[in-house]
Amino acid sequence: MRRVVASRRRRSATLLSLTTHRSVLSTAVKPTIADMNAARLALPITRTVAVRSQVVARPLAVAPLTRSFQTTTTSKDIDSAAKFIGAGAATVGAAGSGAGIGSVFGSLIIGYARNPSLKQQLFSYAILGFALSEAMGLFCLMMAFLLLFAF
Repeated sequence: MRRVVASRRRRSATLLSLTTHRSVLSTAVKPTIADMNAARLALPITRTVAVRSQVVARPLAVAPLTRSFQTTTTSKDIDSAAKFIGAGAATVGAAGSGAGIGSVFGSLIIGYARNPSLKQQLFSYAILGFALSEAMGLFCLMMAFLLLFAF
């Protein structure tokens, strides 16, 4: 009988310490979900130790650290030059799209000249090749405009 009463007293003391520490935690520091799950899985005696170790004093106001990427006129010039070089390189990628479209329709004409009965099937493949090549060209132009105006 004494053991049951003693274990009940320990449990109630543990629960009391958990509730008091939870109220302290709610005002001081919000524990993460992983910490709360770990505290649930731990034994009742170790819960109080785990909860007590989570209480950390933090300063009330911390100034956010801001760092500027462009600090001098020289670095601004370098950044704008890199932007223009990248946009130019992306625009040159659109020339590859033009070459691809020319290659697709050149192959269409060659295939049609060899076997005129496959006109419809060759034309559908040519349209597919045209669409894929044009999509890459539009992607290059989109990257060029993003480099110029978004960054």
